Parts: sequence; C-alpha cells; structure tokens
Amino acid sequence: MGEDYGAPKNVGIIGRGGKMIVGEQQSVYMSQSGKTPGHEELSYPVNGNNGSFTLTGRLHSFRNALHGVALMLRSQHNAWLHAFASFCVLIVGALCRLSDAEWCWIILAIMAVWTAEALNTALEFLADAAKPEFHPLVKCAKDVAAGGVLISAVGSVAIGLLVFGPHLLGFARNCF
Repeated sequence: MGEDYGAPKNVGIIGRGGKMIVGEQQSVYMSQSGKTPGHEELSYPVNGNNGSFTLTGRLHSFRNALHGVALMLRSQHNAWLHAFASFCVLIVGALCRLSDAEWCWIILAIMAVWTAEALNTALEFLADAAKPEFHPLVKCAKDVAAGGVLISAVGSVAIGLLVFGPHLLGFARNCF
C-alpha cells in the first residue's frame, strides 16, 4: 500500500447513458463512449475494447490475459507458493496414477486457488489505484479478498486429502 501505480489523480464520473464525463487530469477513459474534458465524443477504442468480435481481437485478449498471469507471478509472493504447490500436486498425482474423476477434482481445486489469487491480486491493484494512501475500508476489502484465497486454499487441501489419502495410505501399507 501507499504506492501510486500510475492512477489518475482526478477521476471522472459516469453520466447518463453510461458515458464517462472526465475530470481535468483524467488520462484513462473507462467507457468507449466517454467524453474528453471538452466533452467531445471519443472516436477510438477505449481500454482495448472496440466492441467488434475479430480473431485478432481475441488473440489480443488472450495476450492480455497471459500478461495478467505473468504480472500476478511477478508481483505476488503467494502466487509462487501456489505455483510450487500446483507443480507438486501434479507430480504426486501422476505418480499415484489418479483416475479421471480424481484428476477432475484435483484440477478443479488447483483452478479454484489460482482464480481466487488472481481476483485478489486484481482487487489489490484496483484498491491501490483508487486510494494509494492508507484507508481502513481498503484494508478491509483487501483482507476479505485474502480471506477468499484462504478459503479456497483450505478447500483445496481438503480435496487433496480426500483424493490422495487412499493412495498414500495404500503406499504406506505396502512400504511398512
């Protein structure tokens, strides 16, 4: 917290019809049909969305999504822990020769944790952009989002125990 990630200092407001009426120092328009400080209509795509569905547009969206994953890995220490845990679980799953149904549960658990971490990271970035200085409500929002990741991680551990437990007990019986 406390860092300004290039957030605009004077944010515009949404007017009638979903049009963004921009403040004096606004540099990022949030709506395709936004207005500049002089109230002229924008005639170019805003935030990478021009409303049309094209293959190049989908490829661009995919590239942006990969950039987001890379940004999460670069900026969030917990993402590295999730990556390590995911790698270990996949290796153990292969060694245990999990059934298709067991793989579905494991993949769902991994996906749940990664999704929660991505949403938590996005919320943190937005909260820091909206309020770079400390604010107790921003702290509460970040704490709740982190709690969502914790809930997802605990649920994934429970799934892992249910899936891997019988395999590991069988392995332990054979060894001892």
